[in-house]
Amino acid sequence: MGSSSCSGRVEVLYNGIWGTVCDDGWDLSDAAVVCRQMGCGDVIEAKSVAYFGQGSGQIWMDDVKCAGNESTLKNCSSNGWGVNNCSHQQDAGVICQSVTDISSTDTTVRPETTSAGLNITRCDGQTSGGCFQNLLAQIEHITAEGQGLSVTVVTNILTMAFNASENILETSSSSANQTELASSGNRMLKISEKLVSTLVKPTNTSDNVSFILAAVEGQVFMVGPNVTLDKIPRLDTTNSSVEIDLIGIARNNNDRSASVAFLSYNKMENLLKPDFFNTPNKTNKTMMSTVILATLPKTTNTKLTKPVNFTLKHIRELDPNGSLSCVYWNTSEWVVDGCSVLKTNSSFTVCSCVHLSTFALIMQSPLNPISSFKGEQSNSLLEQLNLVCVTIGLVFFSLALLTFALCQWSPGVNNVARVNICITLLLAHLLFLLTQQFLSLIRPDQVLCAVISGVLHFLFLSGFVWMFIEAVLLFICVTNLSRISSKKREVLSNGFLCVIGYTVSLVVVSVSVGLVPEGYGSEHCWIKMDKGFIWSFLGPVSVILALNMILFISIIIRLNSTLQNLNAEISQMKQTKILAFKTLAQFVVLGCSWILGFFINGSKELEILFLILNSQQGTFIFLIYCILNNEVRQQYRKCFRRLCCGLKQH
Repeated sequence: MGSSSCSGRVEVLYNGIWGTVCDDGWDLSDAAVVCRQMGCGDVIEAKSVAYFGQGSGQIWMDDVKCAGNESTLKNCSSNGWGVNNCSHQQDAGVICQSVTDISSTDTTVRPETTSAGLNITRCDGQTSGGCFQNLLAQIEHITAEGQGLSVTVVTNILTMAFNASENILETSSSSANQTELASSGNRMLKISEKLVSTLVKPTNTSDNVSFILAAVEGQVFMVGPNVTLDKIPRLDTTNSSVEIDLIGIARNNNDRSASVAFLSYNKMENLLKPDFFNTPNKTNKTMMSTVILATLPKTTNTKLTKPVNFTLKHIRELDPNGSLSCVYWNTSEWVVDGCSVLKTNSSFTVCSCVHLSTFALIMQSPLNPISSFKGEQSNSLLEQLNLVCVTIGLVFFSLALLTFALCQWSPGVNNVARVNICITLLLAHLLFLLTQQFLSLIRPDQVLCAVISGVLHFLFLSGFVWMFIEAVLLFICVTNLSRISSKKREVLSNGFLCVIGYTVSLVVVSVSVGLVPEGYGSEHCWIKMDKGFIWSFLGPVSVILALNMILFISIIIRLNSTLQNLNAEISQMKQTKILAFKTLAQFVVLGCSWILGFFINGSKELEILFLILNSQQGTFIFLIYCILNNEVRQQYRKCFRRLCCGLKQH
């Protein structure tokens, strides 16, 4: 290692791999070219026999012969890349006078020093993707060493990287490979995050660093064990700001210190395009803010103590027909989960997020104004219909439960599944309805939102398990009507059914929480859609629906066969109508109508049908087992007569 930034072992980067130079024939003329290429002063000494220590890996150049006036070492004659008869005991080195600038060449020469960031090759005027990727590889190599760099060095390197990316984009066609753009964007985010982390220095109290460039602005704030602040000031850039509880995070670390880095990229949307935001409906996507990055560099425990709020200034005019989404970058796409819009106006939007990452504000607007107006009307009507239908369903769930509890039933009737279907779905629909009505109040509290989504997961899943149990009981009833009572008492006791009904869903939810605890608490306080976590609900539901469909078809076939053998005295027409209605109603009670959800695919008609049928399970249970039950109707009449008589007496 050298004693200054312009002395050290010479290494060159070729085909993305660093390698040393052999000292065979190495002299002052060769060393002078290296000093010039690095932007250092005149050569002082040309060192040999691994004076600065032995390198490792590839030896790229041997028998180098320079005239001394070459602009880059690659222009000097040699045996050819990788052709040598040396060992690393013969690694060449240089000692130059001073650093004057960062070099601008095609081949990188790097003396291994403590200021590794001062000798990166520029891509000025070059538009090849290879040069840009080569530059990023050099920067990644430097930041991997974990050394502290000055603000000047960091800003110089960032400027070079963003200028290189702009040169590439200027020559790229509109149909440029989206994967390549995302890959380049990922690397830019990675190297800028690593570069900014080199600005973090240990402190006992607090310290901060900031810089402003054309392409990126940055703020770094550090706190130590003796910090006297109750909270750190808001970190501001021109178009964005962040509020984070860094003091609380520091208290959760053993060394009582922490640091936050906040970057605002003015042109990153050229790489991480808004079209990378995948949504079910085809809409125009517009980047409404600068892309920002927030991270906790050199902090051991990075767990947030509370959600982080980002204020994003709108950099474009807001479309009154558009909808805003706070999103974060997830390797290849923009994702919503974990972030939500806290408040918005015509000038800015506040996003609340429960994790740190790369964020942006994307607006979705319809492809044309007419579809926008129709879409708004349709969504408004759908919300109103949902409120009305769910409310009606809740009323009938309650009536059914009262009937099951207060009426006297024949000894052979087992209502345990129906009662529990009503209880679980009543609670689930009520909790979901209240959550959506007060979402703006609930959403900022991420823990409460996650708990609600977990409870909803358990309640809805329990409802489906009880639907399966009801299907099994019906199948047994139709298969062997004469022995249903004894069969249920012997094999399917109420206690056993209750254990099955709630244990299955409890196990599924517990395993889901254990494996992916962050999977709960989406923007609408439901299960998050990313990483396939939604299948912790859809998977069991799909299995139950498939089994219920098989049982439902089997019940219809067996019931039809049984009825054909009966010599009924009542009207065949009346019996057929009642049977047809009960069959349709039972289809809904068993949850088979939920299958429609897999086929909606943007169809408003199917969505409305799905909403009506599945919000009225309580209504159908009440109709089948209460209204159409002769014994229950007689008890209703007695009850109403008593009420009427009581009112007349008063």
